[in-house]
Amino acid sequence: MASSGIRAAAARAAAPPAEQACPIGLVVDVVFSRWTTPILWTLNEFGRQRFVELERRIGTITPKVLAQRLKQLERDGLVERTYYPEVPPRVEYEITDLGRSLAPLFSTLARWTADNMPKVQQARQAYDAAAEQRPSRA
Repeated sequence: MASSGIRAAAARAAAPPAEQACPIGLVVDVVFSRWTTPILWTLNEFGRQRFVELERRIGTITPKVLAQRLKQLERDGLVERTYYPEVPPRVEYEITDLGRSLAPLFSTLARWTADNMPKVQQARQAYDAAAEQRPSRA
């Protein structure tokens, strides 16, 4: 029994870190979270935005989540926040050069989406239709 635990620990130690198994994993974690991509896309497409403008353009995002995501993007160096000490105070968000460097990736993904999502939908429909024909495992 003890030897199987030792073998499992050795196997875990020998396994490559996740970054080696999937070198894009780190960028996927940073850029492709639920709301990060729409925020970056919007700032890239429409330029500097106030919080309310950004919220309106994105749509269904809550103010709390938008604030959290913007803070994280600012921390990651992808978004810059500018505070104007006026009455009332004004805050604007803008994509940084680092964030803008993702534009070709977004463009490629947009093109892939336009070219391939109909195929994905067809595959889903075919799968679902076949699944309905399969006998139940209950």
